[in-house]
Amino acid sequence: MDIVWHGHSCFRLRGKDAAIATDPYDQSLGYPPLRLSAEVVTVSHQDPHHSYLAAVAGQPTLIDGPGEYEVASTFITGVATYRDKEKGRQSGRNTAYLIELDELVICHLGDLGHLLSADQIEALKDPDVLLIPVGGHCTISGAEAAEIVSQLEPKIVVPMHYQTGKVQVPLDPVDKFCKEMGVDSLAPQSKLAVTRSSLPEETTIVLLVPPA
Repeated sequence: MDIVWHGHSCFRLRGKDAAIATDPYDQSLGYPPLRLSAEVVTVSHQDPHHSYLAAVAGQPTLIDGPGEYEVASTFITGVATYRDKEKGRQSGRNTAYLIELDELVICHLGDLGHLLSADQIEALKDPDVLLIPVGGHCTISGAEAAEIVSQLEPKIVVPMHYQTGKVQVPLDPVDKFCKEMGVDSLAPQSKLAVTRSSLPEETTIVLLVPPA
């Protein structure tokens, strides 16, 4: 499976049988116009920076809430969470997703704004790849993200939703999260190609860069 980060919370996961796009954004975010193709689109919450379906070509199946789904040979589970620490009273609800593709489990936490409850940890625990917001302000902070990594125990961690110099919303850079994880420097890469046999034994952070 190939994972490409298009900036913010938007990824394209490409498996043998299907492609999944997550949280497509509109141009007001600050990145260049987004153009993707996919059979399935997951949306964590309704906001132009996370739910701009016009950026995805064709007629993909939309998944935008908690529940269990089977689409294009892909199993997806949406888990109810919140965008703040007040159970959604400030910023509303968020859906985290477990995506089973090519014998791998990818967890996309969307705009998570709080530490996870015991039930949420149980539902999301042990993903092969964790896509996690780390920029703070409107999501969990780098320190909180590091705590969630220790709770979920993924094999690979890909930070998302942080300041890259292009985002027109206040977010922290990824460095704060890396420091919390005890990582000094990482070489960014354009794509993550992963199979079950290539998974690392210990939790590994991978920094991706959006296409130019």
